[in-house]
Amino acid sequence: MAPPPGTNRPAAGPLRLQVYQRLRAAIEAGVFAPGARLPPSRDHARSLGVARNTVLWALERLRAEGYVVARVGDGSYVAPAIAALAPRRGAQRLAGAGTLLSGRGRLIADTALRWQPPLAPPLPFRIGYPAADLFPFAVWDRLGPRGAGRARRDQARYLEPAGHAPLRTAIAQWLLVSRGIRCAPGQVLVTSGSQQGIDLIARLLLDPGDEVLVEDPGYPGIRACLHGHGVAVRPVNVDADGLVIAEGAARWPGARLAVVTPTHQFPLGVRMSLARRLALLAWARERAAWIVEDDYDGEFQYGPHRIPALCSLPDAQRVIYVGTFSKTLHPGLRLGFVVLPEALVDAFAAAKALTDRHSPGEAQETLARFIAEGHLLRHLRRMREAYLERQAVAIDALARASGGAWRLAPSAQGMHLLHEAAPGLRDAALSARAHEAGVFLAPLSAYAIESRRRGWVVGYAGYAPAELRAAARRLGPLIAAA
Repeated sequence: MAPPPGTNRPAAGPLRLQVYQRLRAAIEAGVFAPGARLPPSRDHARSLGVARNTVLWALERLRAEGYVVARVGDGSYVAPAIAALAPRRGAQRLAGAGTLLSGRGRLIADTALRWQPPLAPPLPFRIGYPAADLFPFAVWDRLGPRGAGRARRDQARYLEPAGHAPLRTAIAQWLLVSRGIRCAPGQVLVTSGSQQGIDLIARLLLDPGDEVLVEDPGYPGIRACLHGHGVAVRPVNVDADGLVIAEGAARWPGARLAVVTPTHQFPLGVRMSLARRLALLAWARERAAWIVEDDYDGEFQYGPHRIPALCSLPDAQRVIYVGTFSKTLHPGLRLGFVVLPEALVDAFAAAKALTDRHSPGEAQETLARFIAEGHLLRHLRRMREAYLERQAVAIDALARASGGAWRLAPSAQGMHLLHEAAPGLRDAALSARAHEAGVFLAPLSAYAIESRRRGWVVGYAGYAPAELRAAARRLGPLIAAA
């Protein structure tokens, strides 16, 4: 479990103690100001992937210590007396963060507490981790900074916010071959990962209070970013054909944007059908709305025929494509990109300049060579072979360890599998026990807003076969006891 915002103290001990330490540190740091209402225990447990009783125990201890007060029928609140703690935190911190932040700042801080990105080292079955053990570091190092003359000095200066020109060209060429997307290099904006791309889109295309359609269940990182900008997140059901746009359009007629994962829906793993894609494009055209295509793992398709990106279809002018090298290469690289209509590029580049000026120059230069010389395509071919093997190992190992109780269906794409359970089941309880056993098992409920679909999301890509088998053996008795 990650340390709470505003503190460097590591969480340790039993899971319920970690939740208690995290909440107490957040209160002491001012993330929750005196008198602030705490997240409902059910929602907080779901976001953390723990049992509700774990959160209730932490709240009860905080109440006993005077940090929290309970209001019958109205939830838990930070005790007003906590304001007296401020002087003991040092003269330089005269007030908690909650009294210093703007309204949006408090929303961002609260969102950060509810959603924490995965941190290294990852436990087996954690989702979203590529096979860093198979990354060609020797090739990357060989392609790195060359010479000590003008070229090196140029990369040490302030660079073009939109990205290194050779990298933008390489990305455009690669997208045409790999994802069927026709775009000019000038339409590509290099970002510090896909999360920055989503952040720029929210800042430039939305105003506080605007409505955005999101998949339910769906990726919490997108919701966290949108919440931080004061945007109203509107859940839309996902079925076997992807996001049900007709339902979303009828329920939320004022929505200005939709965020989708059409190639491999996260976390359910379905592909958006052509009919549904065309309906989504028609919705955007008729409503003058935007579509954000998050193609987080679209490179990992294992069948004989690869599904092109939504952005590659005719009449896709209102689709903004977001890509990342965190999955195709590794997350430590911190490089991603956005494909924009030409009319938006200058504004997005200016907004990125205000955020972090530009992405690291030497990393961009090396990546441009890595793509142009064919290393990326070769690496991806190797990854597809390895991931198919690891997927098969995970399916077999979990079936054996669970005595046949878990028989995960193979997937023709992606980096994770889904084991679905009965609607409404408390999937977070098994996830909490798995975490205590050293296995990360993401509950499907952690990705839901209104959806009652339950189950567990199993990541396999970033773990060697031996790690997958060992994790399955630890998980097997817990599945049998559930």
